[in-house]
Amino acid sequence: MSQDKTSLFNIADIDNKLVHDILSEVWESLEERGYNPSNQIVGYLISGDPGYISSYQDARGKIQKIDRAKIIEVLLQDFYKKTK
Repeated sequence: MSQDKTSLFNIADIDNKLVHDILSEVWESLEERGYNPSNQIVGYLISGDPGYISSYQDARGKIQKIDRAKIIEVLLQDFYKKTK
């Protein structure tokens, strides 16, 4: 008997994983440079000024590839899932 199930493809899941991966890489880069990653990322998200993110290991370039609103959306979704 063959399995004729259609797999569902959810682009949002891929987008969310990409955001998580990039935030993790940026976080680690900021830590390695001695910055407080939380403060720096919040500063960037609030102001939009990429100067809050170090260019070390291309962290600034990586985080700028994602819309700031998307980053906030993913963070809020994660927060909500953890509070349920």
